[in-house]
Amino acid sequence: MAEQPVRWGILGTGRIAGEFAAAMVHVKGAALVAVGSRTQAGAEAFGDRYKIEHRHGSYEALAADAHVDAIYISTPHVLHCANTLLCLKAGKHVLCEKPFAINAKQADLMIATAKKTKRFLMEAMWSRFLPAAAHVRELLKNETIGEPRMLQADFGFRTDFNPKGRLFDLKLGGGALLDVGVYPVSLSSMIFGAPDRVTADTHIGKSRADEQTAMILHHKKGQLAVLHTAVRTETTQEATIFGTHGWIRMNAPWWKCESLTLQLPGRPAQTIRTPIEGTGYNYQIDEVVRCLSEGKKQSGIMTLKESRSIMVTLDAIRKDIKLKYPMER
Repeated sequence: MAEQPVRWGILGTGRIAGEFAAAMVHVKGAALVAVGSRTQAGAEAFGDRYKIEHRHGSYEALAADAHVDAIYISTPHVLHCANTLLCLKAGKHVLCEKPFAINAKQADLMIATAKKTKRFLMEAMWSRFLPAAAHVRELLKNETIGEPRMLQADFGFRTDFNPKGRLFDLKLGGGALLDVGVYPVSLSSMIFGAPDRVTADTHIGKSRADEQTAMILHHKKGQLAVLHTAVRTETTQEATIFGTHGWIRMNAPWWKCESLTLQLPGRPAQTIRTPIEGTGYNYQIDEVVRCLSEGKKQSGIMTLKESRSIMVTLDAIRKDIKLKYPMER
């Protein structure tokens, strides 16, 4: 008898939730069966758009839905911890949108609860599962560019200033660092692991959120990650890994790139195609489905230990730029 598909619910109905819902048609062994919103009207509208059967006007109702095995959390950063705890305690597996939490203290609570409830938990750092990232890991494993020594990566864009919007409101964890700065920080973690020293500087805007931040992450063997992020400044959105024997560029936009450039000494630059199927969000869903089918409680590609380590790094960056969120005071 064929295995039953993993039955998914989506908690939150914003833009990213829509991307996730659209990705479901590209995943084998998964079915989107429920959605939870802050209002019944919101759940109904989202359910109509993506043909979802079970529609709940509260997050609590979604967590309690017996038709659901796993829940994808797509709410603002500040709600990730509470929403994850709600779902885990209700017996659901959880895929939580990045950043994993507001800080490492919250991450610890989430991880401890997952272990206590014996449920699967993973950070939805979707770019980690794309073909380009997988190919980069393979190139590094094979020492194609020798030893990786330096990373240069950015993720910035310009948006209109809105003090009440999630990108600028500190009460929602607003600012460049947690929204898109987490991408290059996570990439550095994938390549070098946790840094042993962090240096950062920032520009704080009118809402007191970081509008652009530059970071240097130093590692034990001398490797450096030079990173920057912004929500009021357009950047190249490229990532280049420099090794002792060449370099790899993840072409713009690197966080969802479909080609790499490999440059080795004395050879012409080589373009490596890494096309994305579906919306791209389907790869992380595939990973969760695979892990659950194998009885795993976490992913080996995006481990809970690493998600916590990334939060520790983000905390260290914020300490250096003297940025605190209201819920931390």
